[in-house]
Amino acid sequence: MLKRTNTCGELNSNYIDEIVRLNGWVKKSRNLGGLIFIDLKDRYGFTQLVFDPNKNKEIYNAAKSLRMEDVIAIEGCVKSRPTEMKNQDMKTGEIEIEIKQLEILNQAETTPFEIDNTIEIHEETKLKYRYLDLRRESLQKNILLRSKLYKIVRDFLVENDFVEIETPYLMRSTPEGARDFLVPSRNYKGSFYALPQSPQTYKQILMIAGFDKYFQIVKCFRDEDLRRDRQPEFTQIDMEMSFVEEEDVMNVAENLVKKIYSKLSNINIDYSFPVLSFEEAFSLYGTDKPDTRFDLKIKDLSNLFSDSGFNLFTNVLKNEGIIAGIQIDNAQDFSRKKIDNFTDYVKSLGASGLLWFKYNGEMLSGPAVKFLHKNEQDNLIKEINFKNNQLLFIIAGEKENSLSILGNLRLKIADQLNLINEKDFNPLWVIKFPMLEFDENEQRYIARHHPFTSPLEEDMILLQENPEAVRAKAYDLVINGNEIAGGSIRIHKRSLQKKVFNMLNISDKEAEDKFGFLLQALDYGAPPHGGIAFGFDRLVMILAGAQSIREVIAFPKTTSALSLMDSAPSVASEEQLIELGLQIIKNSEEN
Repeated sequence: MLKRTNTCGELNSNYIDEIVRLNGWVKKSRNLGGLIFIDLKDRYGFTQLVFDPNKNKEIYNAAKSLRMEDVIAIEGCVKSRPTEMKNQDMKTGEIEIEIKQLEILNQAETTPFEIDNTIEIHEETKLKYRYLDLRRESLQKNILLRSKLYKIVRDFLVENDFVEIETPYLMRSTPEGARDFLVPSRNYKGSFYALPQSPQTYKQILMIAGFDKYFQIVKCFRDEDLRRDRQPEFTQIDMEMSFVEEEDVMNVAENLVKKIYSKLSNINIDYSFPVLSFEEAFSLYGTDKPDTRFDLKIKDLSNLFSDSGFNLFTNVLKNEGIIAGIQIDNAQDFSRKKIDNFTDYVKSLGASGLLWFKYNGEMLSGPAVKFLHKNEQDNLIKEINFKNNQLLFIIAGEKENSLSILGNLRLKIADQLNLINEKDFNPLWVIKFPMLEFDENEQRYIARHHPFTSPLEEDMILLQENPEAVRAKAYDLVINGNEIAGGSIRIHKRSLQKKVFNMLNISDKEAEDKFGFLLQALDYGAPPHGGIAFGFDRLVMILAGAQSIREVIAFPKTTSALSLMDSAPSVASEEQLIELGLQIIKNSEEN
């Protein structure tokens, strides 16, 4: 084989008259009568080849038979392109290769789709032929970006005295959160390992073992319904530190993000990230992962209507609900049809309706104006500083649900009005999350993050008398409305951990059965510790400007958790099932 001396992305005018060898795939072929031009590609770029019948008729004829995606090796002389054919936007645009030898290494069948970034391809087709999809320049850039991110993260953490330690993939099932992927044991029939949803207990054990700074770029697994930014197997940057408080972990994570953006996006961040409490984030943006690239803050208007004669408002406030809204500038083009579309949208989210008021500089208009006394209208105009051509959308109802609906409406409005600049970088921290929430289905409290999160010292007294008011030493890093990382300070005393387990309706026996090794370890000098985990795939997605994490994972699953390329999951043979002591029981509708 003609082994390559160079790649298809490196040659330029410095190589003029040199003899080189290139290997790659045929990207494009153009027969212009007298000459054949072929673009040869590899992951580094592509180079133009020239086949001249006057120089070598045999090679020229062989070139005529070449098809897209054929794998070839060539030897040739680097020549300067004619001035009018030079392409300054292309790394190899100044030169072309005059071919002296051609070796066809493998001929390709006609591909099921053209390998071109500009062509739309059905998602299932792309995933079935992922090896072809990965030849596209956009996906190769994403995967190479991912590789660079690995190195930047690893270098930064090692430079900051973190120790990289691998934790097991086969562990005990501790179902508190998403469903586990279970792995049957051949040696212990009827027993199962679980694939880790997170190395949580192991990294806490490592702190107790004295490794005060741990990290791992680790695969995790959750058997849950998938969305744009979810996969059954995903990668996270996992970190844990001893003798720290919230701000220590947050500082390390923040500096890591600054390093990443400096290296990969040429964004130099010289400020500390803003910090919002969970309560502030939810009140202002209707979510715990606010997108702050645009304004449109939620306004609580409840006090304005405390004495309202409008029955809807009166009943909402009587039931301790909220009246809140979003104020929109330059709304003169908001037709009734557009407003009705927003109304239909909030109804699809569970709202009973959407109230609106428009201001023309003198008075309010809108279907609900007639229900407000003149003084209420005047107070509303004054309180929110209504300006000409502004529009106010209002949702009235149960507090958390109404704020959440307004949060979604806020994003919808921003999308419709093109308020989001995709090039903006808006990070922030959200802290002091509620530690617990009540699960109506299970009729018990569950941990909002995980059961090892420590409560705030000032809220310890509320653990027994008002559990839902307890806030956690938890923190999330949000970038452009995406939760990029989440962590907490952990419980490092057995007595407090047992108390939290009891609040979660985990009995002493169950706690000992599931977490006995951790509880025992806490008795042997566990230091105060905390950590954070970054969603690696989600971070690459944002850096790449991709729309889905499937675009930044080499071999992703579909939204129904299938691998179309290799048909996983697959049926196990009868011999395998017998060896594992398993029997498949079909549902009645499958019989």
